[in-house]
Amino acid sequence: MAKKLVFGLVWGFGLTLVAGRTNAQVLTMKQAVQNALNNYGSIRAKANYVKASQANVKEAKREYLPDISFGIQHDYGTVASAYGPAAPFKVGAAASSGPIFATQNWNAAFGALYVTNVNWDFFQFGKYKERTLVAQRVLNRDISDLGQERFEQSIRVAAAYLQLVATQKLILSQQKNLLRAIAFQTVATARAKTGLNPGVDSSLANAEVSSARIALTNAIEAEQEQANQLAVLMQAPAPDTNNFSLDSSFVNRIPGSLTHAPVSPLTEHPLLKYFQDRVRVSDEQVKYLRTTQYPTFSLFGIGQDRGSGFSASYSPANPDAYTQSYLKGVSFGTANYLVGVGVSWNLTSPIRVHQQMVAQKYTSAGLQEEYGLISQELRAQTVLAETRIKNAMANYREAPIQVKAASDAYLQKETLYKNGLATIVDVTTAAFVLNQAETQMDVIDTNVWQALLFKAASTGDFGLFINEF
Repeated sequence: MAKKLVFGLVWGFGLTLVAGRTNAQVLTMKQAVQNALNNYGSIRAKANYVKASQANVKEAKREYLPDISFGIQHDYGTVASAYGPAAPFKVGAAASSGPIFATQNWNAAFGALYVTNVNWDFFQFGKYKERTLVAQRVLNRDISDLGQERFEQSIRVAAAYLQLVATQKLILSQQKNLLRAIAFQTVATARAKTGLNPGVDSSLANAEVSSARIALTNAIEAEQEQANQLAVLMQAPAPDTNNFSLDSSFVNRIPGSLTHAPVSPLTEHPLLKYFQDRVRVSDEQVKYLRTTQYPTFSLFGIGQDRGSGFSASYSPANPDAYTQSYLKGVSFGTANYLVGVGVSWNLTSPIRVHQQMVAQKYTSAGLQEEYGLISQELRAQTVLAETRIKNAMANYREAPIQVKAASDAYLQKETLYKNGLATIVDVTTAAFVLNQAETQMDVIDTNVWQALLFKAASTGDFGLFINEF
């Protein structure tokens, strides 16, 4: 009766865990990856950077448009003048124009200025074109950066998902181990009470049960840690251990794409594309800097009209020829226009720009070295991926054999112990070997998929992995 009660309690605990997961909505691998791609902060941030770069490209294309400015100015002041040279230097000055009086006078009236100014740098040795190309290269780089971030996040989520599946399988193995320990505890205690075995056997059996409970608790804690990690990667609330349900049916089969070649060459790896675009941005910046050392040819035009409260006859001989009427002072009076073509060139620009170009070329060389390093590492990882797949498959074939042998050995030792032909040490040793074999098999089952995921990560083809689901 006691044995049945113990079995009922343990199985009840196991069924509680299973029921909790069964009632929860099953989270598939594809759903986990998609949730992360939709919600993860760094991905959303880089998507905004792409939008910003798109706006910068549009702005760069519009830089070639002419500058058209329009100004209106209404003033009130004096127009006393004086002979003498002057030039604008850092501070503003009044642009008063009027006759020269022998003495200061304070006659004041309203005036106005209406100006339209057009300036178009129509030829600058390709400067605007190169600026647009730099903006486009930056956009391409940010798109590649977003792509590699999405790729890396997909790999991280898939790895966390596989780890969580493995820890959930470990919980089931530790539950089985606890059941065996409790069942053997019942036998050992009964034989010790009847004197068929030493009393210390019951103590050792009790220790085995406690050890099995600790192992189960540790497995549950490991599952919660993995669940939290997966939740963080998906930017989702951390679930309780009992309600994070995963689809683990895939571990019971071998992925068909283990031996498939990637669809795209290694040069299309998202990480390599990002590093290559960094080089292209720097190279384009060198070209843009080269154009800034050349002169700029411009077309310009000005149209203006001036209004004034001072009459054309205003002079020292006729100092009263002005009006303080606002409307007469700001009305259109005298108009002028001007059109022309000009060239501007800072002769010291080539000296400064040369060193900027040298610095940018060294930056390009450094970025190219980083690209070469990443490329070399990925090629090495691609070779390692095939080795990991080979080893994972070898372990996958050996694991059932190990579990079967360990299970047979434990059954034999337990039977011998019940008949007084084996010691408790023989049984506990066999139980340890069986538990170890079962937990190793749990890990080995997911290691095959981990090896495929590593291949997908090293080749840059996530479809090799995710298309299996």
